[in-house]
Amino acid sequence: MEYTRYIARKRARFSGYGGRQVNIPWGTKLEAAAGDILFKGVPLCGTTSENARLYFCQDDDGMGKERGALVEKILATVSKRDKDHQTRWDRLWGDKLADQYRDHGYADFWVWDRTFYDAPVADLRHIATLVGDGPWRCRA
Repeated sequence: MEYTRYIARKRARFSGYGGRQVNIPWGTKLEAAAGDILFKGVPLCGTTSENARLYFCQDDDGMGKERGALVEKILATVSKRDKDHQTRWDRLWGDKLADQYRDHGYADFWVWDRTFYDAPVADLRHIATLVGDGPWRCRA
């Protein structure tokens, strides 16, 4: 699916097209066209690029801020190396909904597929609860 509206889910600092330095605050609304994310009409990066995955999420449904907060919280929670680390991963590996957002090109370890970053908020809430950060309530 091609989205037309994006939002910065965290401050975006990177080199965009042509080496142009980008510094976009959290919550900034952006548009997309022809496969690129645009800021004030200027293309920054491709919608499927690493920079898009790291800094932006789709906002076509108006839920971009919550989606971004959920993605950030899930990523931070599953990275924790505490006593519940393995339990969180066991839950992820055993959950059919979460498995839809795993890149199946890696059989032995979990890599989030690009669709995870633009997933429906209800699915992200489920995953947040699954990894132990729930029930989810957006604080954005």
